[in-house]
Amino acid sequence: MTGAAVIAGLVLLAAAAAPAFATDHVVGDSSGWTSGVDYTTWAKGKTFSVGDNLVFQYSAMHSVAEVSSADYSACSASNSLQSYSDQNTKIPLTAPGTRYFICGTVGHCSSGMKLAVKVSAAAATSPAASSPPADDGTPPETTTPSASTPPATTAAPTTKSTSSSTAGEAPLAMGVLAGAAVLVSLALMA
Repeated sequence: MTGAAVIAGLVLLAAAAAPAFATDHVVGDSSGWTSGVDYTTWAKGKTFSVGDNLVFQYSAMHSVAEVSSADYSACSASNSLQSYSDQNTKIPLTAPGTRYFICGTVGHCSSGMKLAVKVSAAAATSPAASSPPADDGTPPETTTPSASTPPATTAAPTTKSTSSSTAGEAPLAMGVLAGAAVLVSLALMA
Protein backbone atom coordinates (compact mmCIF):
# COMPACT_ATOMS: atom_id res chain seq x y z
CA MET A 1 0.00 0.00 0.00
CA THR A 2 1.44 3.37 -0.94
CA GLY A 3 1.96 6.17 1.54
CA ALA A 4 -0.61 8.31 -0.29
CA ALA A 5 -3.25 5.60 0.09
CA VAL A 6 -2.51 5.31 3.81
CA ILE A 7 -2.82 9.08 4.23
CA ALA A 8 -6.07 9.12 2.25
CA GLY A 9 -7.41 6.31 4.43
CA LEU A 10 -6.47 8.14 7.61
CA VAL A 11 -8.16 11.33 6.38
CA LEU A 12 -11.36 9.40 5.62
CA LEU A 13 -11.12 7.69 9.00
CA ALA A 14 -10.77 11.04 10.77
CA ALA A 15 -13.79 12.41 8.90
CA ALA A 16 -15.86 9.39 9.89
CA ALA A 17 -14.91 9.85 13.54
CA ALA A 18 -16.25 13.42 13.73
CA PRO A 19 -19.84 12.47 14.72
CA ALA A 20 -18.50 10.65 17.79
CA PHE A 21 -17.87 14.03 19.42
CA ALA A 22 -21.55 14.97 19.59
CA THR A 23 -23.21 15.02 23.00
CA ASP A 24 -26.77 14.13 23.81
CA HIS A 25 -27.88 16.53 26.55
CA VAL A 26 -30.82 14.96 28.40
CA VAL A 27 -32.74 18.06 29.45
CA GLY A 28 -33.17 18.04 33.23
CA ASP A 29 -30.91 14.97 33.51
CA SER A 30 -32.75 12.22 35.46
CA SER A 31 -35.72 14.53 36.21
CA GLY A 32 -36.40 15.05 32.50
CA TRP A 33 -38.71 17.74 31.10
CA THR A 34 -41.19 18.27 33.91
CA SER A 35 -42.55 20.85 36.34
CA GLY A 36 -40.42 21.81 39.34
CA VAL A 37 -37.00 21.76 37.62
CA ASP A 38 -34.92 24.93 37.27
CA TYR A 39 -33.77 24.63 33.66
CA THR A 40 -31.73 27.85 33.82
CA THR A 41 -29.62 26.27 36.56
CA TRP A 42 -29.51 22.97 34.66
CA ALA A 43 -28.11 24.66 31.54
CA LYS A 44 -25.63 26.86 33.43
CA GLY A 45 -22.06 25.62 33.01
CA LYS A 46 -22.93 23.26 30.15
CA THR A 47 -21.49 23.73 26.69
CA PHE A 48 -23.89 23.25 23.80
CA SER A 49 -22.18 22.91 20.42
CA VAL A 50 -23.31 22.50 16.84
CA GLY A 51 -23.70 18.76 16.31
CA ASP A 52 -24.97 18.10 19.84
CA ASN A 53 -28.57 17.09 20.56
CA LEU A 54 -31.10 18.12 23.18
CA VAL A 55 -33.14 15.14 24.39
CA PHE A 56 -36.44 15.99 26.04
CA GLN A 57 -38.03 13.12 28.00
CA TYR A 58 -41.50 13.90 29.35
CA SER A 59 -44.95 12.59 30.15
CA ALA A 60 -48.09 13.00 28.04
CA MET A 61 -49.15 16.05 30.07
CA HIS A 62 -46.19 18.05 28.67
CA SER A 63 -44.92 19.07 25.25
CA VAL A 64 -41.92 20.84 23.78
CA ALA A 65 -42.35 23.98 21.71
CA GLU A 66 -39.41 25.73 20.09
CA VAL A 67 -40.21 29.43 20.06
CA SER A 68 -38.73 32.84 19.29
CA SER A 69 -37.06 34.97 21.94
CA ALA A 70 -40.18 37.13 22.27
CA ASP A 71 -42.47 34.10 22.66
CA TYR A 72 -40.04 32.63 25.19
CA SER A 73 -40.26 35.80 27.27
CA ALA A 74 -44.07 35.88 26.93
CA CYS A 75 -44.43 32.10 27.50
CA SER A 76 -46.47 31.86 24.30
CA ALA A 77 -46.54 28.68 22.24
CA SER A 78 -49.13 30.01 19.78
CA ASN A 79 -46.48 30.89 17.16
CA SER A 80 -44.07 28.00 17.84
CA LEU A 81 -41.38 27.26 15.28
CA GLN A 82 -41.71 23.53 16.02
CA SER A 83 -43.89 21.61 18.43
CA TYR A 84 -43.38 18.09 19.75
CA SER A 85 -45.49 15.75 21.90
CA ASP A 86 -43.90 12.32 21.36
CA GLN A 87 -42.60 12.19 24.99
CA ASN A 88 -39.02 11.51 23.83
CA THR A 89 -37.90 14.32 21.56
CA LYS A 90 -34.36 14.57 20.19
CA ILE A 91 -33.56 17.98 18.73
CA PRO A 92 -30.29 18.40 16.81
CA LEU A 93 -28.40 21.64 17.38
CA THR A 94 -27.49 22.48 13.80
CA ALA A 95 -26.35 26.12 13.93
CA PRO A 96 -24.76 28.53 16.40
CA GLY A 97 -27.06 30.93 18.24
CA THR A 98 -29.61 30.85 21.03
CA ARG A 99 -32.49 28.36 20.90
CA TYR A 100 -35.63 28.74 23.03
CA PHE A 101 -37.93 25.96 24.27
CA ILE A 102 -41.04 26.02 26.44
CA CYS A 103 -43.69 23.55 27.55
CA GLY A 104 -46.80 24.20 25.46
CA THR A 105 -49.19 23.16 28.24
CA VAL A 106 -50.98 26.24 29.59
CA GLY A 107 -49.32 27.55 32.77
CA HIS A 108 -46.27 25.29 32.66
CA CYS A 109 -43.88 27.80 31.05
CA SER A 110 -44.82 30.53 33.52
CA SER A 111 -44.11 27.98 36.28
CA GLY A 112 -40.56 27.50 34.96
CA MET A 113 -40.76 24.90 32.18
CA LYS A 114 -38.64 26.89 29.76
CA LEU A 115 -35.11 26.49 28.47
CA ALA A 116 -32.79 28.77 26.54
CA VAL A 117 -29.51 27.34 25.27
CA LYS A 118 -26.67 29.18 23.59
CA VAL A 119 -25.22 26.95 20.88
CA SER A 120 -21.59 27.57 19.98
CA ALA A 121 -19.85 26.63 16.74
CA ALA A 122 -18.78 22.99 16.52
CA ALA A 123 -16.10 22.11 19.02
CA ALA A 124 -12.62 21.30 17.80
CA THR A 125 -11.93 17.62 17.17
CA SER A 126 -9.38 17.67 19.98
CA PRO A 127 -10.94 17.09 23.41
CA ALA A 128 -8.64 19.60 25.10
CA ALA A 129 -7.86 22.86 23.39
CA SER A 130 -4.41 24.30 23.93
CA SER A 131 -2.95 27.70 23.30
CA PRO A 132 -0.94 28.07 20.13
CA PRO A 133 2.81 28.30 20.67
CA ALA A 134 4.30 31.76 20.83
CA ASP A 135 5.55 32.93 17.45
CA ASP A 136 9.16 33.85 17.97
CA GLY A 137 9.95 33.86 14.25
CA THR A 138 11.58 30.42 14.16
CA PRO A 139 9.89 27.68 12.19
CA PRO A 140 8.48 24.74 14.14
CA GLU A 141 10.73 21.74 14.55
CA THR A 142 9.86 18.84 12.26
CA THR A 143 11.19 15.32 11.93
CA THR A 144 10.93 12.82 9.14
CA PRO A 145 10.59 9.22 10.27
CA SER A 146 13.00 6.73 8.71
CA ALA A 147 11.75 3.59 7.00
CA SER A 148 12.47 1.58 10.17
CA THR A 149 10.70 4.01 12.52
CA PRO A 150 7.06 3.05 13.10
CA PRO A 151 4.57 5.92 12.84
CA ALA A 152 3.55 7.52 16.10
CA THR A 153 0.11 6.68 17.36
CA THR A 154 -2.11 8.74 19.59
CA ALA A 155 -4.89 7.72 21.90
CA ALA A 156 -8.35 8.17 20.49
CA PRO A 157 -10.09 11.20 22.00
CA THR A 158 -12.92 10.46 24.34
CA THR A 159 -16.41 11.75 23.74
CA LYS A 160 -17.85 14.39 26.02
CA SER A 161 -21.07 13.44 27.71
CA THR A 162 -23.37 15.08 30.19
CA SER A 163 -25.74 12.16 30.57
CA SER A 164 -26.68 9.56 27.97
CA SER A 165 -25.37 9.14 24.47
CA THR A 166 -26.83 7.69 21.36
CA ALA A 167 -26.66 3.95 20.96
CA GLY A 168 -24.66 4.25 17.72
CA GLU A 169 -21.67 6.11 19.16
CA ALA A 170 -19.93 3.18 20.89
CA PRO A 171 -20.00 0.88 17.83
CA LEU A 172 -18.89 3.80 15.65
CA ALA A 173 -15.96 4.53 17.95
CA MET A 174 -14.97 0.85 18.00
CA GLY A 175 -15.19 0.70 14.21
CA VAL A 176 -13.02 3.80 13.90
CA LEU A 177 -10.42 2.32 16.24
CA ALA A 178 -10.43 -1.01 14.40
CA GLY A 179 -10.04 0.78 11.07
CA ALA A 180 -7.15 2.83 12.42
CA ALA A 181 -5.44 -0.33 13.66
CA VAL A 182 -5.79 -1.96 10.23
CA LEU A 183 -4.41 1.10 8.45
CA VAL A 184 -1.42 1.33 10.82
CA SER A 185 -0.73 -2.40 10.32
CA LEU A 186 -0.86 -2.01 6.54
CA ALA A 187 1.45 1.00 6.71
CA LEU A 188 3.97 -0.96 8.76
CA MET A 189 3.90 -3.86 6.28
CA ALA A 190 4.48 -1.58 3.29
